[in-house]
Amino acid sequence: MKIKNEKDVIELIEQDEWMMTVLKAAKLLHLPDWWICAGFVRSKIWDTLHSFSQRTNTPDVDVIYFDDTNIEELEEKKFEEKLKSILPNVPWSVKNEARMHILNDFSPYFSSVDAISKFPETATALGVRLDDKDNVILTAPCGIIDVINCEVKPTPFFIESKERAVIYEKRVQKKNWKSTWNKVIVHHI
Repeated sequence: MKIKNEKDVIELIEQDEWMMTVLKAAKLLHLPDWWICAGFVRSKIWDTLHSFSQRTNTPDVDVIYFDDTNIEELEEKKFEEKLKSILPNVPWSVKNEARMHILNDFSPYFSSVDAISKFPETATALGVRLDDKDNVILTAPCGIIDVINCEVKPTPFFIESKERAVIYEKRVQKKNWKSTWNKVIVHHI
């Protein structure tokens, strides 16, 4: 399948029964400014572009939200437990982006989409959620050109400083995406 635009990405996800089940489970939590992001979306796109008949292993399903009224990590764990009770075979990871800047030693984020825009790679700076009619909404603050071209590039935020550039380089080496998706091209800083 050829993926040309955001509409194609949305259709791809809407046609994936497992992904829709995961999204519907996350929606049940009614989290503010919630998204399922990163590898959940990127891997589906790359699996499709590589004509894989089976989904690649997903180490975690990243659910993010933004709630600056409660930044306790314990709250995130409660949400993970709720999701595990709904879909126990999904490797859930729930993070409040109102807190994550502290762990990353960055300036505070002002929303989940702002946080996504500051992920290390453009191909991973993606998120999806459901609207009130269960239609898929896609956010791609760095665009989708890189992910649909199987290119890994640093987001503008990670180009801005030498410290973040080092984090990007270590991450792409550790992830070694090319070993799974042979068409992937990694760009170095």
